[in-house]
Amino acid sequence: MSVQVENLEHNMAKLTIEVDAAEFDAACKKVYNRKKGSYSLPGFRKGKVPMNIIEKTYGAGIFYEDAANEIMPKAYADALEETKLDVVSRPEVDVTQIGKGENFIFTVSVAVKPEVTLGQYKGLEVEKDAVEVTDEEVDAELKKAQEQNAREITVEDRPIKEGDIITLNYAGTIDGVPFDGGTAESQKLEIGSHSFIDTFEDQLVGLNIGDEKDVEVTFPEEYHAAELAGKPANFHVKILGITEKQLPEIDDDFAQDTTEFDSLEEYKADIKAKLLNDKEEQAKNTMENALVEKAVENATMDIPDAMVESQVDQMVQEFQQRVSYQGISFDQYLQFTGQNPDTFRESMKPEALRRIQSSLVLEAIVAAENIEATDEDLNKEFERMASMYQMEADQIASYMGDAEKENMKNDIAIQKAVDFIREQAVVTEASEELEYEGGDAE
Repeated sequence: MSVQVENLEHNMAKLTIEVDAAEFDAACKKVYNRKKGSYSLPGFRKGKVPMNIIEKTYGAGIFYEDAANEIMPKAYADALEETKLDVVSRPEVDVTQIGKGENFIFTVSVAVKPEVTLGQYKGLEVEKDAVEVTDEEVDAELKKAQEQNAREITVEDRPIKEGDIITLNYAGTIDGVPFDGGTAESQKLEIGSHSFIDTFEDQLVGLNIGDEKDVEVTFPEEYHAAELAGKPANFHVKILGITEKQLPEIDDDFAQDTTEFDSLEEYKADIKAKLLNDKEEQAKNTMENALVEKAVENATMDIPDAMVESQVDQMVQEFQQRVSYQGISFDQYLQFTGQNPDTFRESMKPEALRRIQSSLVLEAIVAAENIEATDEDLNKEFERMASMYQMEADQIASYMGDAEKENMKNDIAIQKAVDFIREQAVVTEASEELEYEGGDAE
């Protein structure tokens, strides 16, 4: 095998890989031996048709595609090993010569990792947000805890009112015709949650258990299902049950029953401390992001489009996985949001570019400052993960292969680079400016 590299513009490269004819012919033979059992021709038992007869019957190239697929992965991997290219995109393959008795030649176009010329990254000026926690924010957290600990009480002696949780059957039609998703039985609905369209919930207020009613609504113009958008609909509704929330009093007993604290004041102090910690962490992250953005702005690099596309591929896969955890498919998400795969990918590109630029600049800083992740750093990360998953650190480490440990070290080094930029920065604390609205002093 031989390989030639042509360096192209914008950090693209074209590899021309040539595989000896004998190796290609052997791959064709291997494919024939694997697939000969599927061929049956008159005069031959199934699986006993000679290779040359199959080629004459179906064409000389009958095994070429499979043979090429047999050869290319290893040939490409060997070419990368020989050329030491740091490829950062999907390979685009084009076969330029294929045939029995001929050298097999194909080209591979790839993006290679761009070089970064660092600008200023030490002594960057940045403003850090001032943080405080108000009593209203503490009260809001208490309210959430109160809602989480609410009891549902069955109601039988009054009609539906705002805030009730009801159970109902409904059957929807448009112009008298049922539509997909328009019918449900024993559906739970909180009145006032606006989970249902238009004034659906408002029209149920005042109904009693066992009541039936036709509810008239109109789907929003921007509804995710285009076939329903803007159309009037009728829902025949039957009320099956009514419950109301019973909220506990927020007092010392509430704190004792739902937390480890003996008094409400202790509980509120803990809430305030956690909110403050969260805000401080958020302010730190915001400041670090601003510093990395400045370092990126000061650096020079040429990002190939193919590298961005590969980053988008990864982000789309991650997003598909996240929405699947929520019980919906990616296609359903696109339908709900009125997007298609192309527009979704396009919307991802700015963030993909930002991630690439940030990663490249931080990697360059790691190299420039000789930043390393030690085994001690790695063990600390194992301990952090063990605490998170309630496991032993040694057990976490045993699950990691050498490649995974190396990736973790790289991530740790990148975070150390972020820490380095922050430690070298000129930080000013943001403060709210007071506006003077008074008149002249007398």
